[in-house]
Amino acid sequence: MRMKLFSRFSRKRSPNFSPSTFQKDNTNDSTSENSGHMISSWMETPVSKRPLRKKHLSRSYDENLMDDYLDKQLGNSPRKRFRTKKELEKETEKEAMIALSLGFPIDALLEEEIKAKVVSELDGKEQNDYIVVRNHILSRWRANVHAWLSKGEIKETVSNEFNHLLHSAYDFLLFNGYINFGVSPTFKPQMPEESTEGSVIIIGAGLAGLAAARQLLSFGFKVIVLEGRNRPGGRVYTQKMGQGHNGNYAAVDLGGSVITGIHANPLGVLARQLSIPLHKVRDKCPLYDPEGKPVGKETDSKVEFIFNRLLDKVTEFRQIMGESCGDISLGSVLEKLTKLYAVATSVEEKQLLDWHFANLEYANAGPLSDLSAAYWDQDDPYEMGGDHCFLAGGNWRLIEALCEGVPIFYEKIVKTIRYGENGVEVITSDQTFQGDIVLCTVPLGVLKKKMISFVPELPERKLEAIERLGFGLLNKVAMVFPYVFWGEDVDTFGCLNRNSENRGEFFLFYSYHTVSGGSVLVALVAGEAAKSFESTHPSTLLHRVLNVLKGIYGPKGIEVPNPIQSICTKWGNDPLSCGSYSHVRVHSSGSDYDILAENVANRLFFAGEATNRQHPATMHGAYLSGLREASCIYRVRQTINNNSNDDNNNNINNNNKQNNPKKSIRRIIGVSDTLVNLFKNPDFSFGNFLFVFDPSNEDDQSTGLMMVAIDNDDDDDDKVKVKVNNGQSQRAVKLYTMVTRVQARDLVAVVGGGERGLSYMSENLGLKLMGMDCFALVANSLISNIATRRSRVRNRVVFGNRVSYT
Repeated sequence: MRMKLFSRFSRKRSPNFSPSTFQKDNTNDSTSENSGHMISSWMETPVSKRPLRKKHLSRSYDENLMDDYLDKQLGNSPRKRFRTKKELEKETEKEAMIALSLGFPIDALLEEEIKAKVVSELDGKEQNDYIVVRNHILSRWRANVHAWLSKGEIKETVSNEFNHLLHSAYDFLLFNGYINFGVSPTFKPQMPEESTEGSVIIIGAGLAGLAAARQLLSFGFKVIVLEGRNRPGGRVYTQKMGQGHNGNYAAVDLGGSVITGIHANPLGVLARQLSIPLHKVRDKCPLYDPEGKPVGKETDSKVEFIFNRLLDKVTEFRQIMGESCGDISLGSVLEKLTKLYAVATSVEEKQLLDWHFANLEYANAGPLSDLSAAYWDQDDPYEMGGDHCFLAGGNWRLIEALCEGVPIFYEKIVKTIRYGENGVEVITSDQTFQGDIVLCTVPLGVLKKKMISFVPELPERKLEAIERLGFGLLNKVAMVFPYVFWGEDVDTFGCLNRNSENRGEFFLFYSYHTVSGGSVLVALVAGEAAKSFESTHPSTLLHRVLNVLKGIYGPKGIEVPNPIQSICTKWGNDPLSCGSYSHVRVHSSGSDYDILAENVANRLFFAGEATNRQHPATMHGAYLSGLREASCIYRVRQTINNNSNDDNNNNINNNNKQNNPKKSIRRIIGVSDTLVNLFKNPDFSFGNFLFVFDPSNEDDQSTGLMMVAIDNDDDDDDKVKVKVNNGQSQRAVKLYTMVTRVQARDLVAVVGGGERGLSYMSENLGLKLMGMDCFALVANSLISNIATRRSRVRNRVVFGNRVSYT
């Protein structure tokens, strides 16, 4: 069972409970004789083996253990060319196991590798040699994810006879996001200084959009990101809450919160690169009944076993029913099986079984009545291994690092996307952007609500997949208390509800006191309860959750204080998400995730957790989908470029004219409009030197924008000169550069404008002027940041030729 985008705690099967008391009950079941295999004894071996409850481990998770392991296995120095046969075999075997942990088969190629034609012939010696080289490259990079792994370093450890395989494996791993991805500062020098590929407009600054943006920039694309909110992250949202007596705030994740399975998880790689501590989510999870009394261990183990056996019986049921099971809900099957076997008959057992059902609804962001009995768990084979972890300080630390160097335009809600052979056009409420390709990463809920118009309309099969897939709700009540009253030794605890209808209301509590910087407790609301939660006033919800806590801790003599601050999420009412995360609904299947991921006409691409069949509804699934689409876009552009070159060669050889593919737009139209608008209201100016700075940063070394208007006067010996009055000739050529506040003041104080200003700027400050298109490309990140900061300023007061912000 998987951990979802918003996080999930899974209570595992108890190893100590004997199933001997759970035989089929035929006394009141007239159809039992005809039930066949579906009603086989509870004593049988489960169809799908579920992991046992883990032993209690240390509370802190050390991500560097993977580095230590690799050092022991591979050694601290690169592999030498000459080793004994036994040493090479041992090393190859260990590297194969590391590749296996990353999702690569030991003795076969990925489907993507086959499509990429990494070898000339399948299932031969060349393929075996390729796999060895591929595994070696993967192991080398995972041993040190802080450093860029170059081909040259690999050549030092691989024989020359395998150079062609080295190039093939390295290029595949690099351009598909398996190596050299992330946010390590050492990667910056590897970024191309100039864009050589096409232009891409990315819609959404969540994990998928940011992952794609960074990859595409590293591939040489021109990229901008349009984000509807005034912040990045999307459904990954860390909120500062509850300033304490020491003046510090707590960092609380209101959306995606848990790194689910640290092995092979790309978010774990980002955390390692940023040296962010991780906290293992401990397995201890006490449960309390509706009266606040602890649930007995024997009853807990008994019902937990029943729950897991019911899911095993669902697996048997769908094997018998075949494809027709796709039309049946998981909820209806579980309900019939519960009655058929006459289990969980007492009130306490029924409430406890409802708790497990609520946990299942939490995992899938939807009521069991919505989930497909056939495919609800289709992604289970691809679960990330290892512990589930909290990120110290909140997931915003990953988002912040991913945003660095990425040009993002905030508060740009996209209304229309037009695409065709000439390129793409993205229309927001106040601006239009044009480029070669558009990547749409908006949540499935937004697509379901048809909040974006596509011209032409999306293909019918994609529209049908959008309709079939489910997109449900998980909500939270986040509370910051004066102190930790619930105990330092637990990360989670659960509470049973009296009625099945509201079994998901405050059924599970997460404690973030180990990582948030404050006494934070988060109550989860899942299933049907999450829907009614959206229309309930926050004060009512807070009153209810405090009553639950008082019912648990009051009898223990522990006073539950009022929270310093509380927040109730309403993800369903959020117009930029329209829900929490995806699930496989009745009549849907895992193939709908693949259909949603398909690009349209090599112009319109899609990413996001709902496009990742192997890892849907997870943060890492969203991130991986961004890497995937960056790779797809790169391959498409390479194909177009190759075809264009072939056509040009054919034109020369045949000496006739043919229609060539449309050339890249080479720039993203729309950024230039933002630049023009910024200089309509400069912060200050002298002569024809105009300056615009970030109003939120008064530091002398903060970088801003400068425009110089140069008048081309044909009547003065064609000499270009600076027009020093405030009027600007229609013939004025406008040039731009980036400048710090202190450099701007130097220009004003030392020169005062005119031709001397140009000389001083070039000779003393080393500044170079550029045309609009070139500057918009080079400085698009700075332009977008300043535009965003200015849009957030409420009052803008002008004094003479200077502007102050309040």
